[in-house]
Amino acid sequence: MRVAWHIIAPATRRVSMFREDQSGGVLVEFALVVSLFLFLFAALLDYGRLSYSGVTAQNASQLAARIAAVRPPACAGLPLTHQRGTSTANLRFGTSCSAAAGVCASVPTISCTGSAANPTAAEIWGRVSPLLPVGTTIDALQFTYTFDPNIGFLGGPYSPMLTVDLALDDFQFASPLAALANAAGATNSEIGSAATYSSFSVSMPAEDLATGESR
Repeated sequence: MRVAWHIIAPATRRVSMFREDQSGGVLVEFALVVSLFLFLFAALLDYGRLSYSGVTAQNASQLAARIAAVRPPACAGLPLTHQRGTSTANLRFGTSCSAAAGVCASVPTISCTGSAANPTAAEIWGRVSPLLPVGTTIDALQFTYTFDPNIGFLGGPYSPMLTVDLALDDFQFASPLAALANAAGATNSEIGSAATYSSFSVSMPAEDLATGESR
């Protein structure tokens, strides 16, 4: 059976035009580009928030250490003054603890978490809490007082090495970064929904812990 040419020709032209039509490619390209853009935009926002909160937390730990160094201890059990150590020499009060071994009595390291019942910890928390992520509580602060024979003098105020640590919960991303990465072309992205903060720890010599409330 013969088919009339006036029927075949238009159909052939339509098939050829369909093969050569590239108007849908713009939509495909747009979908790929917008997926990548959304991933980059969301990642920029979330990692920017993570960086900002990390910087403010580090500033908070530095501020906490500076305040704790000139205030009464945030932990119970610390002596008020440097007592005589194991040295048998007839040492006068005022002798530097670093003058010889055993001038000042060694004191065990004392650590505690922040407590609102302690005036020093409560004062510190009032100053640093606005810098920390929402939901952080005072027990995120950790205070450690360590005896250092190179600090202080016999009979003088006890002056340990003070360390303030700040422990924060994992940072939670607001965007589904893994899903956005997969949509942008990644395969089984392993980007998690949270990130662990680095350690926030500041150490400095404590000053007169016995009378520091007036400074």
